[in-house]
Formats: sequence, structure tokens, C-alpha cells
Amino acid sequence: MLQNKQTKQMIFCFMAPAVAFFLLIYLYPVARTVAMSFFHAEGMSDAVKTWEWCGLENYLTLFKTSIFLDSMKNMLKIWIYGGVITMVIAMLFAAILTSGVKFRGFYRAVIYIPNIINAVAMATMWISAIFNKRFGFLHNLFEFFGSDLAKMDYLSGTAKFWSLLVAFCFGSVGYYMLIYMSGIERISGDIYEAATIDGASKAQQFFRITLPLLRGVIKNCIVFWTIGTVGFFVWSQMWSAPLASDLPTITPFVYMYTITFGTQGNTERNASLGATVGVLMTLIVLLVFFVLNRFVKDDDVEF
Repeated sequence: MLQNKQTKQMIFCFMAPAVAFFLLIYLYPVARTVAMSFFHAEGMSDAVKTWEWCGLENYLTLFKTSIFLDSMKNMLKIWIYGGVITMVIAMLFAAILTSGVKFRGFYRAVIYIPNIINAVAMATMWISAIFNKRFGFLHNLFEFFGSDLAKMDYLSGTAKFWSLLVAFCFGSVGYYMLIYMSGIERISGDIYEAATIDGASKAQQFFRITLPLLRGVIKNCIVFWTIGTVGFFVWSQMWSAPLASDLPTITPFVYMYTITFGTQGNTERNASLGATVGVLMTLIVLLVFFVLNRFVKDDDVEF
């Protein structure tokens, strides 16, 4: 009995610093941000005693602000269109690279390389080397074929959003490809061998074996994609004018940053409104997570 008591005390002594650190560094900022969304506060570091209670006013204000609504629409388009493009291409590459193709390691490394390059560097490459209307790759390509698309400006108007989406998807495919590959590789080869003996084609095996057994992996990828889309910031900033945010590419996190810290020429700050945006984005991620857990079951086949 005495030994058990000493063991518990020792465990408590070892865990206490980690728990205290967790409460201080993580839970306190979260609780403060949630609380701030129900008050008026100009700066993030303002003392709590200076806050003014406003209830749900910040939430109502956001849904009446056209810029925020535009940012939500952009985020939704990135989540839907970008998600479909990225997941389909990643799944296709994963299926090909796990089918016994030669030089698999080389192809896997090449496809994954964009994920290890800094997002700022990657965005700069696309903006200056691919989409530039004077000397970019697309401009030179279409000019070579005599197409009018050579005169198109991919960094303005509605084309600006789609150029951003293409670049972002290009940099994301490799990450999800590796996740899908790990899921496919843990499926027993005996299942595919039995299906082949029964006369199932490769396409039938993919849709009737691979996809059903990857439900849990696909669910996790959708959650990861949702987190990445909700936190979409660097790419949007790189595609926007200096120290500003264009409506075709603005996202909620960019709006949150702008309203919280202000910009050059606009020093007005509203930290409580920024906190409200953060709370809403968190709720969106949690909503997607719980909906997926409710309607998409994990793999129920042991292999």
C-alpha cells in the first residue's frame, strides 16, 4: 500500500509540470479567445477589466460583413473544388505507385518534394515563373501556339482565385498521396489475389476493395484538408496586393489577421472580432469532424 502511494506521488510530481504547462500555454489562450468573442476589445493583450460585454453582437456583425462572407465563400470553394482535385489526384498516384510500378521511390519523392518547400517560396515560384503575364511559362506556351490565352492575366479578376487554387493543390497532392499509399499497403495482398482469381478487373478491385477498405483513411484526409483550408493564410497573402487582401483570394484567417492587427493605412483594430472569427473556424472543423464520425464508419474488416 505504501509503495502504491509513493508511486502515485511520483507520477503526480512528474506530470504536474507538463499539466501546468499545458494549461498555461494551450487552455488559457483558448479560453481567453472564446471569452473575448463575447466582449468588445481593441487589442489582444488588453486587460480583461477593460473589456466591454456585448453578448452575440460580434457574431451578428460578422454575418453582416460582406468581406467576411466573401472570405467564407472562397474558403468553401477551396474546400470543395480543391478537396476533390487534390484527393482524386492523390488517390490516383497512390494507386499507381502501389501497383508495382518501377522506380516507385523516385516518383514518390518527386511528387512529395513540393510539400517540403516553404509555402512562400512555392507561391513565389508559381506567381513569377508560371503565371506571370509577360514571361511566365503559360504565357510563353500559349504564345508559342499562337493562342489568345497568352494575353490572359492569371493574377487578376476571377482567374486569380483559380490560379491560387491550382498552385495550392499542386503543393498538397504529395502529402495526401503518402497517406493513401500507407493505407493501401496495409491491405493484404491475399484479398487482391482472391479477387483476381475470381475474375475481377483492376478497376473493380479498386472500387470494390481498395476504396471500401480506405474509408477511415479517407475520413482522416478530409479532416486534415478541412484544417488546412480553414487555416488558409500564407498562400492567400502571397496572391494579394502588398499589405492588403483582394476579395477573390481573401480567406477568413486573412480577414482575422487584418481586423485584429490592422494594416498600413488602416490602423483600426478589433481583437474581439478577430477572436470571433477564430471561434467560428474552430467550430467548423469540429462540425466536419463530428459529421464524418457520425456518417462515415471506420474500416470494419480486419486485414
